[in-house]
Amino acid sequence: APDGVRRIGPSTVSCRPEGTLSVSKPVVLIAEVLSPATIEALGPDFDVRDVDCTDREALFSALADADAVLVRSATKIDAEALSHAPKLKVVARAGVGLDNVDIKAATAAGVMVVNAPTSNIVSAAELTVGHILSLARRIPAAHASLSAGAWKRSSFTGAELFEKTVGIVGLGRIGALVAARLAAFDMRVVAYDPYVTSARAQQLGVQLLSLDELVAEADFLTIHMPKTPETTGMIGAEQFAAMKPTAFVVNVARGGLIDEEALHEALVAGEIAGAGLDVFTSEPPAEGGSAAALLGLPNVVVTPHLGASTEEAQEKAGVSVARSVRLALGGDLVPDAVNVAGGVIDPYVRPGIPLVEKLGQIFAALAQAPLTSLDVEVHGELNDYDVSVLKLAALKGVFTNIVSETVSYVNAPLLAEQRGVAVRLIQDEVSEEYRNIITLRGALSDGTQLAVSGTLTGPKQIEKLVAINDHAIELPIEKHHVVMLYTDRPGIVAVYGQKFGEAGINIAGMQIAREAAGAQALSVLTLDSPVSDELLEDVSDAIDADLFRQIEITEV
Repeated sequence: APDGVRRIGPSTVSCRPEGTLSVSKPVVLIAEVLSPATIEALGPDFDVRDVDCTDREALFSALADADAVLVRSATKIDAEALSHAPKLKVVARAGVGLDNVDIKAATAAGVMVVNAPTSNIVSAAELTVGHILSLARRIPAAHASLSAGAWKRSSFTGAELFEKTVGIVGLGRIGALVAARLAAFDMRVVAYDPYVTSARAQQLGVQLLSLDELVAEADFLTIHMPKTPETTGMIGAEQFAAMKPTAFVVNVARGGLIDEEALHEALVAGEIAGAGLDVFTSEPPAEGGSAAALLGLPNVVVTPHLGASTEEAQEKAGVSVARSVRLALGGDLVPDAVNVAGGVIDPYVRPGIPLVEKLGQIFAALAQAPLTSLDVEVHGELNDYDVSVLKLAALKGVFTNIVSETVSYVNAPLLAEQRGVAVRLIQDEVSEEYRNIITLRGALSDGTQLAVSGTLTGPKQIEKLVAINDHAIELPIEKHHVVMLYTDRPGIVAVYGQKFGEAGINIAGMQIAREAAGAQALSVLTLDSPVSDELLEDVSDAIDADLFRQIEITEV
C-alpha cells in the first residue's frame, strides 16, 4: 500500500500526518457478482467491499460495518442477518423478486428495501414473444430433430401469428410491452386485468374481457400477474377445459400462477396444444414434482427462469439499485423502495413532492403545539395517479427542522409513529379554484387546528403557498418568509415596513388576507435575508401580533 495508507480487506483507512484518521465513507457491501456498471454508478463516495454470500459467517461479519448491502437472489437477508447489521440503512436487490429478503424484519429494523422493478421488463416481454414463436413454429422440437440427423419438414408444420388472438392476463408494464410487440404481428390483442381502465386499454390498443371470455377466445394465453394468494393457480383445470384445443399457454412471470398438475393433465389429454414455461413452483424443478413432470412432454417448451437473464437487464438492475443506494444514504426519496410508499412515481406527481415537503416545513414552523394528527389532502386531477408518496413528503417536511436526526422517506413514518401522530391521505377529485391543491391539515395537542395549502402554477410549475387556515393568499414559496397574524387596523404595514427597512431587511413580496374590516389579518412576507430574534420580537410587540413566525425553508 502507498505510504500513509493501511489496507484492510478491500477498504482503506488514510492516516493524516497528525496520526488522526480521515472521515470514513459509507460502507456499501457487494454480496454477489454484479455488473461493473453497478460499481461505476455508485461512484467514488462509498467504501465498496465484497463478501462471499455463501459464507454466512463472513456475511454476518461484513454486515457489522455496512450502511448498504447489494444482493441478487442467492443472498438471504433475514432477521438473523439484520441483527448483525446495526448501521444498515438499505438492502438493494439487483432484480425484481424479493423472496430472499425479509421485508417485514427490515421494516421493523428501519432498513429500506429497494429493488429494480423495471430492469427486466423488456427482457421478460421479449422472452414471452420468443416462447410464443417457439410454440407456434415448433422451433425447439425441429432443432432437436435436425441436430439428431433427421430431416422431417412435414413433421413440424406450425401456425402463423397473423390474425390470431393473444390473451394477456395482467396488463401491467410487462403485459403492455407484450401487447405492443404482438400487435406488430397483426394479432388481435385482448386482456384481463381488473385494475386497468377501459381508457388505458384503448390507449394500448387492447380489448378488455372477463377472464372466462379471454380463455375461451385466446389462441395464445400469456400471464403477467404478481404472485399473491389470489393469483396462485388462477389458470387451472376450469380454464384449460374452456380453452381451444389448439391454444397455447405461456408463463414467464411467476411459478404457481398456472396450476402445474392441471396443466400436465390438460396437455396429456389434448385439451390445449402446448405450453411455454420459464418459471416453476419449485426451482429447479424437484424430482417427482409437478414441474418435473412437465419437462418431458413433447408439446412443452421450457427455459430455466431466463426472464431477466440478458446482459442489458443485469446492467439495468445493477445501475438502478446503485442509484437507489445513493439516494437512500443521502436521505432522499427512493422511488423503488418497496417497504415505504413510493413505487414508480408518475411524472405528473413528481413536481408535487418538493412542494409538499416545503408545505410540511411551513406547517411545522407555524404550529404552536405538538402535532397529534395530520391529514394530507389532495384535491384535483392528481388523484388520477398514485399520490401516496405525497404523504411521505409531508411527513419528511414536517419533521425536517424539528428533530435532531436526518429525516428520510424511510424513517419519517417511524418518527410519526413514535410521536403518536396519526396520518391519513385524503383524496378528492374536486378543486374549485385550482387544477390541483394540496392541504396539510393537522390537530395540535392544545386543541387547535392548523392548515396550510399549496399548488403549482404555470408552465414552470411555480410552487405557491395559497392558504393558511381560512386565509386565502397566493405567494411563491421562497427561502425566507415571515408570517404575522394581527387585528387589522390602519398603519400596521407601515410599522413593520419601517422596522424591517431600518434593519436593512428587504421585503421582496407580500400578501395580506382578512375576512372583514377590523377582523384578524394575515400577512405573509417574502424576505431577502433572515431576521434576528430581537427584530422579530420588536416587530411582533409593535403590531401586537397574535402569531409571529419566521419560516426558513431548508433546501429539498
